[in-house]
Amino acid sequence: MTADADPFATWLQQARISPQRLTPQQNALLHAAFAFRQNQGDDYYGNRLLGHFLLHCHSGLKVAHIARLVGCSRQTASQQQALSAKEAIRQARHRMDGRPYGKLLPRFAGPIAQYLFAHPRASRGDILDFIDDTFGVRVSRIALYHFLKKYGLGQVPAPAEAMAAAPVDESPTLPLALPPGGVPELPAGRPLPSQPPPFSPRGRTTPAPSSSCRRP
Repeated sequence: MTADADPFATWLQQARISPQRLTPQQNALLHAAFAFRQNQGDDYYGNRLLGHFLLHCHSGLKVAHIARLVGCSRQTASQQQALSAKEAIRQARHRMDGRPYGKLLPRFAGPIAQYLFAHPRASRGDILDFIDDTFGVRVSRIALYHFLKKYGLGQVPAPAEAMAAAPVDESPTLPLALPPGGVPELPAGRPLPSQPPPFSPRGRTTPAPSSSCRRP
């Protein structure tokens, strides 16, 4: 049977795959993949789902072969190989919307601030997952950085840490009682108040005579 009469053979020929070199398992897998393609079509969504499956099912096929089967470049297939199923579907959705990522809106600032107060040790990845789970939006790390900086959320302390970082007024509110020795007793670690020495000479209050003044 020639490739012109068999669409499956034509598909393999376009991908530069020799049917004679396929194992029985690979041959059955590609037949199932071709049936999926015939049923779902060869649009972007169908090719993306099929490519993600072939890249992660340990078929033994080369990435270049899979890229030609689904109609994408070798570099694109390599990038998609590092994505999870959730990331692949999300990226496909944003691709069809005309942008690779979502957009952070001003109304997200309040819930994100509450999350940062409740999770002071949250990483950037944790914040991205929170935004994705709460708003259904996936954004890049650089977009998150600019968003947090814009709304002053780059370093949000937890309530306990904020109280610990608050300055403490250590000035005494009542006069200290002097013990018999005459030295005030202060708590440990608190410096003694500085006082001027007794009977300190007063400084000159009048200017010195100038050279033009007549001496007696």
